[in-house]
Parts: sequence; C-alpha cells; structure tokens
Amino acid sequence: MAIAETLGYDDLPALMTRLTGDEKHDWSAASTLDVLWVLYDRVLGDEDRFLLSKGHGPAAYYAVLAAKGFVPLDALDGFGTFSSLLGHHPDRNLVPGVELSSGSLGHGLPIAVGVALAGRRTFVLVGDGELDEGSNWEAVQWAGRIGLARLTAIVVDNHTAAYGWPGGIAARFALEGWDAVRVDGRDHDALEAALVGPAARSPRCVVAEIER
Repeated sequence: MAIAETLGYDDLPALMTRLTGDEKHDWSAASTLDVLWVLYDRVLGDEDRFLLSKGHGPAAYYAVLAAKGFVPLDALDGFGTFSSLLGHHPDRNLVPGVELSSGSLGHGLPIAVGVALAGRRTFVLVGDGELDEGSNWEAVQWAGRIGLARLTAIVVDNHTAAYGWPGGIAARFALEGWDAVRVDGRDHDALEAALVGPAARSPRCVVAEIER
C-alpha cells in the first residue's frame, strides 16, 4: 500500500476526490478541512489528544490522515465499502490515528472533558449544528466551572445550528467561563494563533467561521 511521504495542503482536494458516494457529506467535510490541516500540520504534539466529534462527515479527516501518513493512500479509494478501513463514520479500532469512534453527535465534547481530566492537552472538533445536543452544554458548563484549561474546543460555524444565542457561539461559551475567540475558518495563521495562544486558566473555544 502506498503511504504519503511529502504531501501538503495543496494535495488535499485531490485526495478528497478519491472518496466517493452520497455518504461523503461533501460540505460537512469541506468545512472542516482547514482546521484539521492546521491541527495536524502545526499544532498537535506527540502527547496531545485530538477527538473528531463531527464524525458524520469524515472525508476531510481521512484526507489529512492520508497526507500525514497515518493511513494508506489507496485506502481512500475504498471509502465506505465493506472491507475498507474508512467507514462513513471513523472507527478508532480500524483507522490509525483516530482517537474516537464518532458520528453520533453530541458525544465528542463530553468525552474530551474526560480525556483532558486525565492530564493531556486535548482538542475536540465540533460542528455548530451539533451544539443543538444538550449533552454538549452540560460538558461546556462543567468544564468552565472547574477551569479545565487543558481543553480546547474548535467549533466549525457554517451557520447550520437550529438554535441561536445572543452574540453568537463564542459569547455562549464565554458566558460559561471559557476563553472564546472567533476566527476565519480558512485562515491558517489565525487558526494557529488561536489554537496555540497563551496559557489560560480556563478552557478555550475557537469558533472557526465558514461562509458557504
């Protein structure tokens, strides 16, 4: 099997086109592409943990994992088939580099709270529509109350949430004691700066805004 060696960001669109089928969820995947690339290319260290809560559109995740050598390039061609490593939702038991089997929305952020409590710097990627699940807000409230500074939630905001909050998503997190910022979800330098900002005494929320 061919393993990527020197693939970069510009190679990702071609990698994503190798995944086909209706369950690819093109827009859901495309909205996460830049955040995932910045995390894996600039931010994540060997001891860090990353959880993809927005697991129902993993095509961009698989492309980044392939570009970084976690999964074979030719595995992309079998996406969603019975014998493939790469299912319509990522499976931590099958896909190298995947920390969380996800796709049932509303679970990744609560799990990330537990992982961060265990002592690792933890990043979790959440969709804005996923925040309609109440389990997320229980986790947000508790992490804010205890000042869980090892936790960073990245919310990809492509304006698909059914419920809105005065001031937007960042204001809602800030109300619960989080250090919350909004950035252009396609601006790699801005994403990096927000994700590796100065140490704080509270969890951090980075709202990556994406225009459709």
